[in-house]
Amino acid sequence: MAQGQRIGLTALTALVFSSMVGAGVFSLPQNMAEVAGLDAMLAGWIITGIGILLLAGCFLHLSRLRPELDGGIYAYAREGFGDLAGFLSAWGYWLCATIGVVGYLVVAFAALGAFVDTPQQVIFGQGTTLYALIAESLVLWTVHFLILKGVKEAALVNLVATLAKSIPLVIFIAVICYYFEPATFTVDRAGTSLNQPFMEQVKSTMLITLWVFTGVEGAIILSARAKQRKDIGRATYLGVIAALILYVLISVLSLGVLPRAELAGLGNPSMAGMMALFTGTPGKILISVGLIVSVLASYLSWILYSAEVPYTAAQYGAFPAFFARTNRNGTPANSLLLTSLTVQLCLVIVMFTGEGYNTLVLVSTSMILIPYFLVGAYLVKFTWRRAASGKLRAIGLGASVYGLWLVYAAGVDTLLLSLILYIPGLALFVYSRYQHARLAAAS
Repeated sequence: MAQGQRIGLTALTALVFSSMVGAGVFSLPQNMAEVAGLDAMLAGWIITGIGILLLAGCFLHLSRLRPELDGGIYAYAREGFGDLAGFLSAWGYWLCATIGVVGYLVVAFAALGAFVDTPQQVIFGQGTTLYALIAESLVLWTVHFLILKGVKEAALVNLVATLAKSIPLVIFIAVICYYFEPATFTVDRAGTSLNQPFMEQVKSTMLITLWVFTGVEGAIILSARAKQRKDIGRATYLGVIAALILYVLISVLSLGVLPRAELAGLGNPSMAGMMALFTGTPGKILISVGLIVSVLASYLSWILYSAEVPYTAAQYGAFPAFFARTNRNGTPANSLLLTSLTVQLCLVIVMFTGEGYNTLVLVSTSMILIPYFLVGAYLVKFTWRRAASGKLRAIGLGASVYGLWLVYAAGVDTLLLSLILYIPGLALFVYSRYQHARLAAAS
């Protein structure tokens, strides 16, 4: 790949940050207040902060220990646990990313509907109307052709969008700091009115924090396109730390301007409702516009990841060889086409079923559980065989425990949903292995 088409540290960091900070942050005050009191919320963020930093540490150290492995999620699972585990990790991650971008498009036009819809005429509704489908499809294929021009160009557009969407978030934090009241902050700290044990409250926060941190692996997914290998780990940590600080400030400080029960009763995006209370309509508009920009920026990040995974897996024979081809700009055009067509199909299904953002988030999140666990498990296996330092073993073990905790927190229903969605991929894996073996024999 030409050096001019490679991505630098700033753009890589923006991709990591943007892929994590999407739609979820704008509903975070209500989402967290709905399931936990202040004490459980703080405990949840401590567990999440440690777990995500450990997972980021796995990506950082594996990128240095195994610099020849590009693609991260797929490559680590394959190296550690064989071709089938590698494929399942790639398949699960691809579905997570692809279904996730469908959710981003739906929620973006649902937010736009708040401005253009009237009681007499619903144009975009919850992002599931015919008009929404047409508009979402236009965005989908516009981004598709943008990426065809080059991944670096798409990453630069994402960088600009990331800077733009950060402005409303910073303004929101400044507003809640201004209106913060210590007396309000300490109301129902234990979440007694929830009638849920402390650990159940903490467990419930995990379902939310798992989604808002999905995307931590962004720099690893695009590792083959980084200007310098050392930028991969740096971008991952910088993006994670920035997002963690942002999430904690928004969710925790919100309890200082409205009691937990009132926050829990707000409609989403709850940040817009809070801004309307304190700054009126201009504040609500600012947050709603920020949501739309944020969602579309995250969409761009995730569509890049979605296209990269089948491309990388195809190079190892886990996906059909057709997806290993690139155009003259170095873009995995066939893999991108697969992703865009799948997103288009899902948008049509969403229109007919009426399923909205929350359902898509549940499905998307369920697919990332196994890939994340396998990353930590591979670092454990690698460091055990190489007699590496105790620090590296501890990072891998800690990330693996966090991965198991996420599976437990997600619940049996979510795990079963992910297993059902893994089944169709097995047929693709069998065909890919057959094709790969035939091509190897012919050569």
